[in-house]
Amino acid sequence: MKLDAADLRRLEEARELLERPGLAARLSDLLGGPIERTVDLLPPSLRKRLGIITHHALQRSVDAAARTLEPGRRQASPRLHKLLGSVSGGAGGALGIAGLSIEIPLSTVLIMRSILDVARAEGEDPGSTETRLAALEVFALGGDSPRDDAAESGYYAVRAVLARAVSEASRYVAQRGVAQEGAPAMVRLIAMVATRYKIQLTQKAAGMLVPGVGAAAGAAINLLFMDHYQTMSRGHFAIRALERRYGAEAVRHAYRSHRRRPDSPFVVDEAA
Repeated sequence: MKLDAADLRRLEEARELLERPGLAARLSDLLGGPIERTVDLLPPSLRKRLGIITHHALQRSVDAAARTLEPGRRQASPRLHKLLGSVSGGAGGALGIAGLSIEIPLSTVLIMRSILDVARAEGEDPGSTETRLAALEVFALGGDSPRDDAAESGYYAVRAVLARAVSEASRYVAQRGVAQEGAPAMVRLIAMVATRYKIQLTQKAAGMLVPGVGAAAGAAINLLFMDHYQTMSRGHFAIRALERRYGAEAVRHAYRSHRRRPDSPFVVDEAA
């Protein structure tokens, strides 16, 4: 089934959201220099601790966030979540690196809540297993850095990498009726997502090491983080809505084969 013109426009808008510059580039602009240089200065012990914090934060974020959202389609509230994220980042910035073990779990719950809020606006149930697993996928999107393989950083490439883990987790929940944190299927999925989410949090920690960074800069960094994941979730759940209408394969093909030209909104690239 081919997408109609209105939905092709919607798909193109979603693709532009998903392919906008990643957090590394935006953090570099915010802090006035390449963030990767500061990342290289992080001690191994801190990198290891960030990995542990990241994993635990993702484990607990889904249920904690979903419990605060009522079912039923309604407009998303991005400004509220940006405000809450900025407050969290301001507190974390005042504490510096020492505050990351407190600030990261809190900001991860807020980001997850914002992601589920966007999903609900697209007609999904934030309490359903499928929506929650799709929300976890968002944390793996846009994790580009100079160390990333470009073949593994595109939107559909990331979804393909996660597909088996998502399917296994979904089957486990369907059979057991509960998403236990220690279940092998959930552990595998969260570990895969955490690997990419950690890239962003490592850059965030590096930002905290930049001279002069304090509460104000911490708030600005968290605002950027929240905006990034809201953008990824808007693109992701718009595409999922199109997939429910046309089928996943039709949307994936259209995503890869349609491109924008200045003189024409959409053309089909027959070679794609």
